[in-house]
Parts: sequence; C-alpha cells; structure tokens
Amino acid sequence: MQDEVRSDAHLLWDYQLMHHEPRPCSVGIGLGSHDLGVADTTVDLYRRGMLPLIVFTGATSRTTRERMPRGEAEHYRERALELGVPASAVLVEPNARNTGENIRFSRAMLEEHDVPVSSVLLVSKPYEERRAYATARKLWPAIEVISASTPMTLDQYVEAIGNAHLVIDMLVGSLQRLIIYPAQGFMIEQAIPAEVEAAYERLCARGFTSRLVPGTAGTGE
Repeated sequence: MQDEVRSDAHLLWDYQLMHHEPRPCSVGIGLGSHDLGVADTTVDLYRRGMLPLIVFTGATSRTTRERMPRGEAEHYRERALELGVPASAVLVEPNARNTGENIRFSRAMLEEHDVPVSSVLLVSKPYEERRAYATARKLWPAIEVISASTPMTLDQYVEAIGNAHLVIDMLVGSLQRLIIYPAQGFMIEQAIPAEVEAAYERLCARGFTSRLVPGTAGTGE
C-alpha cells in the first residue's frame, strides 16, 4: 500500500474498533462472513465463560457462496464443533443476508427458544464492530450490546486475507453505511470524526469503491 492509502485505511480501521471489554453476556452472536476468525473468536469467548450459548447467523453472499456452500452460519457451527464446543451450545440461523437480518433473525430465534436475553456479545470482523453495534442498538434497543472481534492490526488482517485492495474496499463500504444508514432507519447515528470522513472521501476518490451501496456516491448523496 502507498503510505497515504495506508494512513487513511488505518484511520477507518481504528475508528471501527469499539474497544469494548468482553464480559459475561446472555448470549454470543457470531455474524456470518467470509472470515472463519469470527467463529474462532466466538469459541474463545465461550471457553472463557463469557457466554453460555452461541448463535451463528448468516446465509451466503457473493464472497462466500463458493467457500461456504452450506451457508456461513453452518460453516461457523462446524468450526465450533471441531474446536470442542458441544452441539447443544450452538444455534444456527441460516437465512440472514445482511447485518440487519443477522440481528432481527437471531433475536427471533432466541425468542422462539425461550432464551432470556438482557445482553449480547456481538462478534464480527474487526472493521465491522461499529456497524454491528449501531445496527443492534437500533433493532434491539432493550439489551446491552458488547462488540468483539479478533484482536489484530490492519496489517495482520490484510496479510490474512491476502488482498489489500479488497480489505480497503470493505473498510470504505462499512464507513459509508455508518454515514447513510441512520437516515434509512437501519442503525443508530454515531459521530464520525472529521479526519475519518476525510480519509474515507480520499479513499473513494482513489477508487476503493467496490463495496459501496449500489447507486450511491461516496457520501450517499
């Protein structure tokens, strides 16, 4: 990465991290994606006694349909069982195709299973922490939401994914949703520092736009 691009990407990455301290919650919800690290981190939190029950949620997307043909949530469940989590501690929600559906469908499943929920440990990719939190606070306002992800730096994540341009595209897409989705009722509004928004605009101008909401400009205007 060029130094200017790296600097701007770090601003977006650091902003997305909520820096919540994990603590015991009613349930852990692992948000489906291409990243099996979400499942690994959810399992680690389970082992640490932070959650008695796991919900993995997610169907497939354009980035996962080949790698996870049985669905993101099902592949996450298989990973958890391989790592020693008992099947009785894992619920699978196989239909969600976006973050809002992850939250709504998981909530409905827990209600169907008569699981009392006052707090949720929400596990996502590092650059999705804030988006996941803002969505859950909008759609499930009565509960406490703790965001978590695999502890790692941007450079470590890029190395793990093997595609710096794709990672930056995803960072840009996540930030855009924080800008435009509150007005659409999808998440709560959060203050975005001016330097973060400026970095986002520069990355859009450099062409890191493949994960923007279709039919929108950089700011959604």
